[in-house]
Amino acid sequence: MNHVTRRGVLRRDGFTCAYCGKSANTIDHVIPRSRGGRNTWENLVAACLACNSRKADKMLAQLGWQLRVTPHRPRYGGHLVSGLNHIDDSWDVYLQAG
Repeated sequence: MNHVTRRGVLRRDGFTCAYCGKSANTIDHVIPRSRGGRNTWENLVAACLACNSRKADKMLAQLGWQLRVTPHRPRYGGHLVSGLNHIDDSWDVYLQAG
């Protein structure tokens, strides 16, 4: 199971805006839905309200923007545990997506 959630994207990105680096409280489609963008880990990033509003349904190139991070599927199948900063390597066997 690897469902994309708003909370999961925010946690994956450390609640940091992928565009400006400030604190993020929303998520944004890198390729807007109006232009065929999908709800995937690879197309969603954390964003601050100002950047999300300014970007709207534009492509990054239109604004001259670049992502500060590369959106990706979380390592452990999207199961992000609140407050957990380190996972002991010995747990890899149990946490790998099956």
